[in-house]
Amino acid sequence: MVIKMKKTSTVQTLGKYLGEFKLPSILTPLFMVGEVICEMVIPVLMGFIVDKGIYGGDLQYITHTGIKMLLVALCGLACGIGGGFFGAKASAGLAKNLRGAMNDNIQTYSFSNIDRFSASSLVTRLTTDVTNIQNAYQMILRMAVRAPMSMIIAMVMSFLLNPRIASIYLYAVIGLGIVLFFMMRSASRYFQKVFEKYDGLNESVQENVSAIRVVKAFVREDHEISKFQKASNNIYLMFIKAELKVAGNMPIMMSTVYICILLISWLGAHMIVSGSLTTGTLMSLLTYCMNILVSLMMLSMVFIMISMSAASAERIAEVINEKPDIVNPENPVMEIKDGSIEFQNVWFSYNKGSGEPVLKDINLSIRSGESIGIIGPTGSSKSSLVSLISRLYDVTQGSVLVGGVDVRQYDLTRLRDGVSVVLQKNVLFSGTIYDNLRWGDKNASEEECRKACRLACADEFIEKMPDGYNTYIEQGGTNVSGGQKQRLCIARALLKKPKVLILDDSTSACDTATDAKIRRAFREDIPDTTKLIIAQRISSVQDCDRILILNDGEVAGFDTHENLIKNNSIYREIYESQTGLGNDAADFDSKN
Repeated sequence: MVIKMKKTSTVQTLGKYLGEFKLPSILTPLFMVGEVICEMVIPVLMGFIVDKGIYGGDLQYITHTGIKMLLVALCGLACGIGGGFFGAKASAGLAKNLRGAMNDNIQTYSFSNIDRFSASSLVTRLTTDVTNIQNAYQMILRMAVRAPMSMIIAMVMSFLLNPRIASIYLYAVIGLGIVLFFMMRSASRYFQKVFEKYDGLNESVQENVSAIRVVKAFVREDHEISKFQKASNNIYLMFIKAELKVAGNMPIMMSTVYICILLISWLGAHMIVSGSLTTGTLMSLLTYCMNILVSLMMLSMVFIMISMSAASAERIAEVINEKPDIVNPENPVMEIKDGSIEFQNVWFSYNKGSGEPVLKDINLSIRSGESIGIIGPTGSSKSSLVSLISRLYDVTQGSVLVGGVDVRQYDLTRLRDGVSVVLQKNVLFSGTIYDNLRWGDKNASEEECRKACRLACADEFIEKMPDGYNTYIEQGGTNVSGGQKQRLCIARALLKKPKVLILDDSTSACDTATDAKIRRAFREDIPDTTKLIIAQRISSVQDCDRILILNDGEVAGFDTHENLIKNNSIYREIYESQTGLGNDAADFDSKN
């Protein structure tokens, strides 16, 4: 019962996206019915030509009936073309709408939603799975209507012509139907597993291509080739198992067709000799026999396609039905008063309700316009802390306030415009430098873009490029260095004119002189913006108003550089290890 409800829900989910393609979905089966009717009339007319025209020597009857056959054939051709056209339109339209629906919903996902699906899995669902649904839907509209209709009408016509002979392929159809049912049922289990293997293949390709420079730097091409071949071989083996189950379909089908033809010919010949059957009727019966068995073969193909697409349908429905964890409140606050930030008894876990907390009882108060450095050992949850400010994740317990208001009460767009984040993994998109900068403000003028680049010290290298700000950035920013990419991302964030600017280790690829220039520009040009700077280097944060020390998800210190050197052992250890000034630090303590 649970499985049945799940499948119904999946069909309903996908059915909603037929949209403007409902009419082609209705017209396609109607045209297929018309084509079948025309095909079923032709054998009867052909039998009349043999019995009344040829044996009767009536040339005029042959001509008139031949013209009728031609008209019926043309009508069937028109119906077939119409069914093909509208079927393709309906299936391609459904695929387009499903891709759009998945992409639209993915854009609303919070980071926690995205964590539930791997990038490779989402790519598979948007491409391979949707293509399976497209092919299956077209086959359902055409073959799933045409095949049973053709089989039923042919069977009825056969029994009307001669019940004794028609019973031969009635038994054949029943026997074949039982055999094919068990074959398809066995094969469908393997087809459902195949598409899970596609995720692994796409993951291997995506990881290899995106990290190709690392692969070559470490001479790991053979390893990556081996990994890809393993993922590809898994799909190959799964398909082989499925195809072996289906391989007997055609031989069994053709053997049955030939046996039926031999039996009908043998029995029909005896009946013609005895005068109980005409030659024309026997020809019609043989034609109907072929129609029935070919229709059964088409149905088996439909069952295979439906089996293959059932898993794809559920995977697509999962993406569409996934509800964002983070949504706008009913009456959101639209204005951020200032850049002040408060953490009030904040606990956070990536797996709510079951996971180990990565932030534990955080209490902080940051004044608007302050410059705050954040430092700590690797894995101390520095990035997790700042992700809560712009609601990339929601707290598990407690609350985060920006401008004196809980971030969960803000309109998401306004909040993320007011809290600009340069993430640890910097991403540029294909397009010019201007195009990338205007992600921060799509209406930014050229002068505003240039000013932001001056603050981020990006103007130094941009102006040396042949096309300046119109230089084309390749996908992923592969034609700029790591430091250049970081500075462009900082400039992009500055164009939002945020109340809070968060730099998550965003100058790690810049040299110390450039890093110092950026920090000086921030102090002088955006003094009212609250700046949170996550860094591994003490030099990047020591001139901040205050420095936050995180250790194992807890606040281990929050004070000025001078006070932390005197009073905080963790900070002092980091400072001494990076500067080599252990003795100087001891002298500093004795003097103060």
